[in-house]
Amino acid sequence: MAKVTTRSGEQARVTISEDALTALRQAVRGRVALPGSEDYEQARTIWNGMIDRHPAIVVRCAGAADVRHAIQFARDSDLAIAVRGGGHNIAGDAVGEGGLQIDLSLMKSVRIDPARRIARVEPGATLGDFDREAQAFGLATPLGINSTTGVAGLTLGGGFGWLSRALGLTVDNLLSADVVTAAGDLVTASESENTDLFWGLRGGGGNFGVVTSFEFQLHPVGPTVLAGLVIHPLDAASEVLRFKREFVTKVPDQFVCWFVLRQAPPLPFLPPEWHGKEILALAICYHGDIAEGERLAKPLREFGHPIADIVGPMPYTAWQTVLDPLLTPGARNYWKSHDFATLSDGLIDVLVEHARRIPDGQTEIACAQLGGAVSRVPRNAMAYNHRDGQYVMNVHGRWSDAAKDDACIGWARGLWQAAVPFSTGSVYVNFLTQEEAGNRVRDAYGENYERLVALKNKYDPKNVFGVNRNILPTV
Repeated sequence: MAKVTTRSGEQARVTISEDALTALRQAVRGRVALPGSEDYEQARTIWNGMIDRHPAIVVRCAGAADVRHAIQFARDSDLAIAVRGGGHNIAGDAVGEGGLQIDLSLMKSVRIDPARRIARVEPGATLGDFDREAQAFGLATPLGINSTTGVAGLTLGGGFGWLSRALGLTVDNLLSADVVTAAGDLVTASESENTDLFWGLRGGGGNFGVVTSFEFQLHPVGPTVLAGLVIHPLDAASEVLRFKREFVTKVPDQFVCWFVLRQAPPLPFLPPEWHGKEILALAICYHGDIAEGERLAKPLREFGHPIADIVGPMPYTAWQTVLDPLLTPGARNYWKSHDFATLSDGLIDVLVEHARRIPDGQTEIACAQLGGAVSRVPRNAMAYNHRDGQYVMNVHGRWSDAAKDDACIGWARGLWQAAVPFSTGSVYVNFLTQEEAGNRVRDAYGENYERLVALKNKYDPKNVFGVNRNILPTV
């Protein structure tokens, strides 16, 4: 008898026979891991150190057939299913307590077709895996900004990064997906096959099935881009951000400038007297002609009195890993997020005020710049809905000592609440924490939510895939 979590979310004691486990082991090409094994600990340990859950069974899949066997086993045993790609989701949806974990992290193949500019990517691949293969041919797809993030979770929630203003979201570049449904069928979803499912996969998260292969459009990018940081004292942040707000309206979509408010880490290019002090960091990336990028960036780099300027030509793959040292696995993480149509004076004041009392040196306020190609796609073209936001704020609470949980979480919630009057009301689903089910999931999908419910009713009426930012079926 083992205590498990059923599909309804209830805790129950059920018997999973040794014969059933033996049959599962014999059926899969990958591995079945149980508590106490090294495989089990690897699979249940994910990026956010606050997540400490113990599934009853882990199936470490080697292919689509293994996924089908795992789903069928979970259905027969009435086990809740969690699905792990890269294990980077802030809410910890990759692992559930007491259920069955489908671990896709061993499925890491990335195949590039340079002639057709198409990539075929398995769901265990990370952004770093994808970028390295594609950049060997001077190609890329818009992805995120941390190379250890999983391609699967990023894509299913939308996906944005340095290339998105020019080339769109990750889901805007998704051509097709192979999906194992709740019924155990392996289907292809694209603009010509299972088009309703394809609509839902592009932003609807893991609600409709387990994707075993993604097909992406590639674009010429790099291999060298103009990128780097311009760092100012926090006391200058209000003035600099107001200048930046106007500056970015005059540059092409290939030029992007994000910003971060935090305490300065002990980086070698920063004067030692600034280590640990509050700063504003402008993160610049331009993926066109380097000389033209230098010309475009010059007014922004010369404004005010920067502490440091390390903008220059660098490999795109290097820029994609530049934040990795600040986002290593294992720390305690808590996020809060808003979308903003504009960087108003009032919002700048709120951000700067809260940056003066950041509770931990690992914590930061990050704002991504979108618009451009992202805004030119109709809101109902796919599940991802919030096309109007020009800025996405991630209040990135991050710390190591559990004794600081209340202080760090409280600070993040306070900043989020103070920024509500300036927000669009929508939110990026990949930034939602465990507590933000229900209405905030609706906020993420807006007018598309009811269509997603209808899709859930068709493809997963029993909510087999419920360990996620869940869209509840109504049948």
